[in-house]
Amino acid sequence: MNAKTGLGADRARALEVFAAVMREGSFSGAGRMLWLTPSAVARSIDRIEARLGVRLLLRSTRALTPTAEGQTYLQTARRILADLDDAEQQIANQGAPRGRLRISAALSHGRLCVVPLLGAFAQAYPNILIDIALTDTIVDVAGGHADVAIRFGPLGDSMLTARKLGESRRMIVASPDYLARCGTPVRPDDLHRHNCLNFNFRRVEPVWPFRVDGRDVALSVKGLIEANNGETLGQLAAAGVGIARVGAFSVVDDVAAGRLVPVLEALNPGDVELIHAVFVGGANTPARVRAFVDFLAEHLVT
Repeated sequence: MNAKTGLGADRARALEVFAAVMREGSFSGAGRMLWLTPSAVARSIDRIEARLGVRLLLRSTRALTPTAEGQTYLQTARRILADLDDAEQQIANQGAPRGRLRISAALSHGRLCVVPLLGAFAQAYPNILIDIALTDTIVDVAGGHADVAIRFGPLGDSMLTARKLGESRRMIVASPDYLARCGTPVRPDDLHRHNCLNFNFRRVEPVWPFRVDGRDVALSVKGLIEANNGETLGQLAAAGVGIARVGAFSVVDDVAAGRLVPVLEALNPGDVELIHAVFVGGANTPARVRAFVDFLAEHLVT
């Protein structure tokens, strides 16, 4: 083995060791994962830091915390290791999509709309291991924390590729029981007298929109309960707690069954949220990512 080959192999192994340390949170955990002793893992980190001339980890008796340089190195390590893994797996299987596919989706939309599609996707692509996490927290796709994220609403500026999957219609709903007890709003201002159930995270458009006499109106509302997903707000509304503005997909069954009824629907201005799949694009996008995004674009009902 020549010096250059050895250096390349050492650097690839160093990336693997550092990524394992950050994933496991300790030298001993990374050692168990890679069949190395904790001291061997520590020496590998020391060599990386010596070669780079910067500290990547702040070490204490309780935790290993990455420095700013460590965070940058970790993001690069994850991308390189993912590319290596994908290249090897595609060559081994003549280019067929394979490997671990990490998906991030919102709680309600993921449970109701994405998860039901995974069985068919798994049958179509048996060599792909599906790893899905449902959370309303925005994950760092560019940093390697997910391969594909399904996101709602306006997208911020980033280097990620976004593919539109559709749009989610939003509607205001309440239970017949609640409206019988508290009255049915006729104008948007009537909502000020009602318990309006809201989301507890910051939204790009925190107001409820209406179109009154050809004029767009944005109304700020208040209520006694907030939640982090539309399914919970719809459940509260169906229980007669208040009025909620949610994605239609999360309450379609309750509306069909009469447990919820639309409110102020004639004044709905075409209230929708765009749905995108975001991922690291380009010529080196893994085949499993392309396959899943194509599958969503074809099968996702919005």
